[in-house]
Amino acid sequence: MATTKKTEEKMAIEAQAPKAPAKTAVAKKAPAKKAAAKKPAAKKAPAKKEASVKTNVVVEFYGKQIIAKDVVAACEAAYKAENKTAVKSIDVYVKPEDNAAYYVVNAKVAGKIDL
Repeated sequence: MATTKKTEEKMAIEAQAPKAPAKTAVAKKAPAKKAAAKKPAAKKAPAKKEASVKTNVVVEFYGKQIIAKDVVAACEAAYKAENKTAVKSIDVYVKPEDNAAYYVVNAKVAGKIDL
């Protein structure tokens, strides 16, 4: 009998307390979708890089051979000897008849080196 009275008292208290709105089935599925969105995406294989091609440009004139990357390096060295700013871009123009290379660094500073 004691358990019956306690049960009845609990039921009476529960009946007086305001009930929380019932959750719908849709509301229960929404957190599941969010959890699915948090899963990391399938990892893609990294794109294969093409093998770099080794290039060598040689200019021949008047019995001389001038390697293009050496000319560019000489132009950069000549610029750095006179200026403190970094080389962001360099344009080199080789003029075989003058036995010289002309350069423009950062589209501002021009110079000349003898080949």
